[in-house]
Amino acid sequence: MNCIIIEDDKLSRKVVEEFIYRTEATELVASFENAVDALNSIKLNGADIDLVFLDIEMPEMSGIEFLKTFDKHPQVIIISGKEKYALEAFEYDVTDYLLKPITYARFFKAVTKAQARHNEKQNITKASFDESSDQIFIKRSSTLVRLNYSDILFVEALENYVIVTTYSEKYTIHFTMKAIASKLPANIYKRVHRSYIVNINKIKGIEDNAVIINLEEGTKVIPIGKSYKEKLMNEINLITKNN
Repeated sequence: MNCIIIEDDKLSRKVVEEFIYRTEATELVASFENAVDALNSIKLNGADIDLVFLDIEMPEMSGIEFLKTFDKHPQVIIISGKEKYALEAFEYDVTDYLLKPITYARFFKAVTKAQARHNEKQNITKASFDESSDQIFIKRSSTLVRLNYSDILFVEALENYVIVTTYSEKYTIHFTMKAIASKLPANIYKRVHRSYIVNINKIKGIEDNAVIINLEEGTKVIPIGKSYKEKLMNEINLITKNN
């Protein structure tokens, strides 16, 4: 992620610079001792900035005033010697709030959170979900792979990413389950468990509390969560025998 630092204290600025250099996920683009210079540089150069390390108490323009100049600002991690600004800062959707003196462990935790947000944003931008075209583009390394909706058997959530499974391939993308569920066609894909979304057209059968999906070799048994079962049974085309 491309980063800038806005910090009027020289020592604190140097500490953050060193932490950025030591962290693989971050690359320092520029370092400023006041918000006015930073703002002019961003506006004039059109810099592609992903993350801002921002102090609050600065002359000429405070960190909060800096945030107010944007309709949509990059991710921001606040660095401050005081807790009292935290509530107001989080109203501007800052990613994290670090109290001085900053330790590398705490810095790394904040950057990890920012990286997760960044990855999700990148995949939302680079993966195209279009119900009208019946296709999805998934980013795999540096390549966009096109899939038909009908190719997808199920989606499985694992920590902060999901696995999209087809008959022949699996694609791992940094998405939350909630995000991908909102993008897939609701008439085809049903949430059956907090960790699974299935293509109902690929269901071979439903046994007790499980959905059976045909794979290229064998089958996949996917659990049905209690809170999802009734909704699923109401939405599928179910014919029951009358006694």
